[in-house]
Amino acid sequence: MAYELLLQPRARKEFLVLPPDIVKKIAQALHTLEQEPRSPQSIKLSGGGGYRLRVGDYRILYEIDDVTKRVIVYRVKHRREAYR
Repeated sequence: MAYELLLQPRARKEFLVLPPDIVKKIAQALHTLEQEPRSPQSIKLSGGGGYRLRVGDYRILYEIDDVTKRVIVYRVKHRREAYR
Protein backbone atom coordinates (compact mmCIF):
# COMPACT_ATOMS: atom_id res chain seq x y z
CA MET A 1 0.00 0.00 0.00
CA ALA A 2 1.35 3.39 -1.00
CA TYR A 3 1.96 6.16 1.50
CA GLU A 4 0.90 9.78 1.03
CA LEU A 5 3.85 12.13 0.55
CA LEU A 6 3.74 15.52 2.29
CA LEU A 7 6.39 18.20 1.90
CA GLN A 8 6.52 20.71 4.72
CA PRO A 9 6.70 24.35 3.53
CA ARG A 10 10.42 24.59 4.33
CA ALA A 11 11.19 21.42 2.33
CA ARG A 12 9.04 22.57 -0.59
CA LYS A 13 10.92 25.89 -0.71
CA GLU A 14 14.31 24.13 -0.57
CA PHE A 15 13.22 21.71 -3.31
CA LEU A 16 12.00 24.39 -5.70
CA VAL A 17 15.27 26.38 -5.71
CA LEU A 18 17.46 23.41 -6.69
CA PRO A 19 18.96 23.05 -10.19
CA PRO A 20 16.62 21.30 -12.69
CA ASP A 21 18.75 18.17 -13.04
CA ILE A 22 18.81 17.70 -9.25
CA VAL A 23 15.06 18.37 -9.04
CA LYS A 24 14.44 15.50 -11.46
CA LYS A 25 16.55 13.05 -9.41
CA ILE A 26 14.97 14.10 -6.12
CA ALA A 27 11.46 13.89 -7.60
CA GLN A 28 12.17 10.27 -8.58
CA ALA A 29 13.43 9.55 -5.06
CA LEU A 30 10.32 11.13 -3.55
CA HIS A 31 8.12 8.96 -5.75
CA THR A 32 10.05 5.91 -4.52
CA LEU A 33 9.43 6.98 -0.91
CA GLU A 34 5.68 6.87 -1.55
CA GLN A 35 5.95 3.22 -2.52
CA GLU A 36 8.61 2.08 -0.02
CA PRO A 37 9.41 4.56 2.77
CA ARG A 38 11.81 2.18 4.52
CA SER A 39 13.87 1.29 1.47
CA PRO A 40 17.32 -0.31 1.91
CA GLN A 41 18.93 3.01 0.89
CA SER A 42 17.21 4.87 3.73
CA ILE A 43 19.07 5.23 7.02
CA LYS A 44 17.40 5.83 10.37
CA LEU A 45 18.73 8.96 12.07
CA SER A 46 20.21 8.59 15.51
CA GLY A 47 18.58 10.55 18.31
CA GLY A 48 15.24 10.91 16.58
CA GLY A 49 12.51 9.14 14.70
CA GLY A 50 13.48 10.41 11.28
CA TYR A 51 15.13 8.90 8.24
CA ARG A 52 17.45 10.17 5.54
CA LEU A 53 17.76 9.27 1.91
CA ARG A 54 20.86 10.13 -0.08
CA VAL A 55 20.42 11.45 -3.61
CA GLY A 56 23.90 12.28 -4.87
CA ASP A 57 25.24 15.12 -2.72
CA TYR A 58 21.74 15.95 -1.46
CA ARG A 59 19.79 14.54 1.49
CA ILE A 60 16.07 14.06 1.93
CA LEU A 61 15.18 14.07 5.63
CA TYR A 62 11.77 12.67 6.49
CA GLU A 63 9.57 10.99 9.07
CA ILE A 64 7.13 8.13 8.61
CA ASP A 65 3.66 8.08 10.19
CA ASP A 66 2.41 4.50 9.88
CA VAL A 67 -0.96 5.25 11.48
CA THR A 68 -2.00 7.75 8.79
CA LYS A 69 0.22 6.20 6.07
CA ARG A 70 2.16 9.42 5.46
CA VAL A 71 5.75 10.25 4.65
CA ILE A 72 6.52 13.78 5.88
CA VAL A 73 9.56 15.40 4.25
CA TYR A 74 10.99 18.19 6.37
CA ARG A 75 14.34 18.97 4.65
CA VAL A 76 15.83 18.70 1.16
CA LYS A 77 19.37 20.09 1.31
CA HIS A 78 22.94 19.63 0.18
CA ARG A 79 24.76 17.25 2.51
CA ARG A 80 26.96 19.95 4.05
CA GLU A 81 23.88 21.94 5.11
CA ALA A 82 21.29 19.23 5.80
CA TYR A 83 22.00 18.55 9.46
CA ARG A 84 22.48 22.13 10.71
